[in-house]
Amino acid sequence: MILFSREGRSEGFSVLFLTRTRKDVFLHKNKTKFFSEDTMKFTKMQGAGNDYIYFNTFEEPVENPKALSILLSDRHFGVGGDGIVLIGKSAAADFSMRMFNADGSEAGMCGNASRCVGKFVHDKGLTSKTEISLETKSGVKYLQLFKDEARGTIASVRVDMGPAILDSAQIPVVYNGLPSVVNQPIVVDGREYRITCVSMGNPHAVVFMKGIDDLKIEAVGPQFENHPAFPQRTNTEFIEVINPNTLKMRVWERGSGETLACGTGACAAAVASVLNGFTEPKVSVKLRGGELEIEWKQQENRVYLTGGAEFVFEGEIADIPNF
Repeated sequence: MILFSREGRSEGFSVLFLTRTRKDVFLHKNKTKFFSEDTMKFTKMQGAGNDYIYFNTFEEPVENPKALSILLSDRHFGVGGDGIVLIGKSAAADFSMRMFNADGSEAGMCGNASRCVGKFVHDKGLTSKTEISLETKSGVKYLQLFKDEARGTIASVRVDMGPAILDSAQIPVVYNGLPSVVNQPIVVDGREYRITCVSMGNPHAVVFMKGIDDLKIEAVGPQFENHPAFPQRTNTEFIEVINPNTLKMRVWERGSGETLACGTGACAAAVASVLNGFTEPKVSVKLRGGELEIEWKQQENRVYLTGGAEFVFEGEIADIPNF
């Protein structure tokens, strides 16, 4: 056992975790009278590099998730992640999911997080089913879990993400009174882009362009996110069409900044690429954190997302601030 002690900031906290490759224990300590003596167990998970900190609220109630998400998401002084996810009971589905971005704002839906929830509840023994329903802020979603038979654990998850919403008022996007926004110009930071707007339970502005690897996303991303056309802010996907079956994507997420992946964003990008005549309804989306398979069944207007989900590490947080 290795004991590592560090004096942190006054708002710091303690983290105890096991590494993935070694059973060494690291203890970060910073005790002050402003902290609770209780501990909280967490699980760090990622789907295509979209990483969140998961709490089983059947066992670990979380009273102030907004403040906790801001604290824990910090990649230098916290656990590090794109936000936190609360897994709990539901009167409408098998389980519920609430998710909070790194800035503390609550999101309606996250495709990558929902896949991780599917793996969590199965592999942690909360269910033995391989088809489950999940209540989110954007409605009930349906998950199909695929096992690695050799290990008996979930390897990938297919999520019925529901309908693609194109109605401007429902997204919402304000654009010259148009009922939908497909391949329309918008000026951001002095440059004209063309956007297609889709909601997958949260708003997305999809931009098709070349050279996304060279895009200064940290400069233009916040300008899109806070543009007056988006009264609830927006997620923005910058998409390069590789061929009729493949897209390459970078994403600026509302409330989190650039992330390695965004499941709802990949779905929005696939829908937008069909609307603009660039691809087939079934595509692979290559993101910085991995690859996702998206299928838009247009006749029934259902979008399906398939991809992996993985545990990263588990631990306990001590000396939690009394928010």
